[in-house]
Amino acid sequence: MNAALFQNGNNLDERIKTFKAIAGYEIDGVWYPRVTKIVEIKAKPALYHFYGEADSFAHGEEIKQKSAVEGTLIHETLEKILIGEEPAIPASISPALEEVQRFLNERSITVDKNFVEKRIFHPEHRYAGTIDALAFIDGELGILDIKTSQSIYRDYNLQTAAYMAALTREFPDLRTRWILRVDQIRVCLKCRATLRAKGGRDKIRANGNRGNRCPDDKHEWSDLQGIVELKEFPYWKSDFEAFLGAKKLWEWENEYWLKLAGYL
Repeated sequence: MNAALFQNGNNLDERIKTFKAIAGYEIDGVWYPRVTKIVEIKAKPALYHFYGEADSFAHGEEIKQKSAVEGTLIHETLEKILIGEEPAIPASISPALEEVQRFLNERSITVDKNFVEKRIFHPEHRYAGTIDALAFIDGELGILDIKTSQSIYRDYNLQTAAYMAALTREFPDLRTRWILRVDQIRVCLKCRATLRAKGGRDKIRANGNRGNRCPDDKHEWSDLQGIVELKEFPYWKSDFEAFLGAKKLWEWENEYWLKLAGYL
């Protein structure tokens, strides 16, 4: 689960507290495992490929941590914009946020300020999570989940389906869910390849026919451009069944600590 659980000098009570802090939330005196921790049990081929490309596992972890910091900055700034604030936008993420603001001006999107970064839970299935926002988009009520990844991955459906199941008890009119992906890239003016700088790593991707791609030292890169992609996933119930399967496997994998935590 985490090296902190096995550090010398930690007694069992401290390790249990560490496990509970890493893996879940306490709400109204009850501990629940966290949705994002549960879905980590699923294999992630794209992540394995990323580590395979890194110079070492440690180097991959360094890139991953830096990427997380950069993504959190975009995420937190965007949430402030969604609730009507006018935050200072760091120059490092201004292309992405300027594109988001243009996008929001063109679409009918409103959020409930009381349900931005809101911690929720499901008492029957016993899990908890934090939604990015509850939103109205084009007149429909749904969950809006913000991502700063280079693609919209199917894995996100497990996470958002768990949120849907938890919130439909309180919001019977909840109908759908969206992933709002925000990123920024440079585009080669000659071959249209893209350059994505994240976590201190430059990732170049060909556009279309790789035979037309410039050599890596011959690209002519544009200024940084913001990318915004909104994708709807209205049919969530089969994804929720898959989430419950992942939860069962996660509980099996962590049975020892979950019993000590009083969850099983």
